[in-house]
Amino acid sequence: MPTPDGPGSSNITGRLRAALCAALLLAGCGRQAAPVDPADYGSFFLWAGVAPPRAGARAAGVRVPSGEVRGGDRGRVVPRRPRPPRARHAAVWLVLRVERLDWQDGVTDQLLRDLARWEAAGSRLRGVQIDFDAGTLSLDRYAAFLAELRARLPARYKLSVTGLMDWSANGDPAALAQLAGTVDDVVIQTYQGRATIPGYEAYMASLARLDMPYKVALVEGGEWTSPPALAEDADFRGYVVFLLPRPLTP
Repeated sequence: MPTPDGPGSSNITGRLRAALCAALLLAGCGRQAAPVDPADYGSFFLWAGVAPPRAGARAAGVRVPSGEVRGGDRGRVVPRRPRPPRARHAAVWLVLRVERLDWQDGVTDQLLRDLARWEAAGSRLRGVQIDFDAGTLSLDRYAAFLAELRARLPARYKLSVTGLMDWSANGDPAALAQLAGTVDDVVIQTYQGRATIPGYEAYMASLARLDMPYKVALVEGGEWTSPPALAEDADFRGYVVFLLPRPLTP
C-alpha cells in the first residue's frame, strides 16, 4: 500500500502530514475499534441481491447499482437490476460500475434512459455515482472524462464518484482541483473485500487536501474507529455503509 507522503511532496507538506497523522493516532489511543453496525447509520450501498437492514426502511439515502460497463465491451451497459428501486423514503443514487472510460456514445445514452426510467418510477433520484478504480497517477484523465459526462447529464442530477484513500494522500493538486470542479462529492472507500484497510487513520489525516465534499464508505462488520478530526472537517458529509449478503435463515 502506498504511504501517505508521495515522492513529490515538499518537506513542509510531509512534516505537516506526519504531524496530522500522529495527532490522529494519539487521539485514537485508548479508543476501541468496533464492528460497523448498519443500524447506527442512515446511508447504504445496496448491491443486487442484498436485503436492506431493518434500519434501511428509514434510510436517508441508498446507492443502488444499475449496471456495469465491462472491460471487454465499451458499447453498452450490462444491466444489474431489472427494475427501478422502490425507495421513495430515501434519496437514491444510481451507481454505474465502470471498467473502462473509452465509452461509445450509446453507453451515455443508455445511462440517461435509466436515470429517466428510475425517476419516472417514483424514486427520489439524486444523481449518478461512477464506480471506477481510477489510479492516483491518472486522476487528470479521469477528471477530464467526468467533465465530459457532466456536460451531458441534466443539471438536476448530481454527479458522485467512488474514490480511493490514496487520492488525497498522493494525488496531484491540479488534478484534484479539476476533479473538485466537476463532481458534487467523492465517496472514499476504506475497505477491501469484507475488511477495513489497515492503516486507514493515516490516510484520513490527508482528506483535507481533497478540498471538495466527501463521504466515507465503510464495510458492514469492518473494524472502524472514527478519527476525531473527521467530524471537524467542513467537507465531511457523513458515512455510507456497504451492506454484505446475509446468510439464509433455516
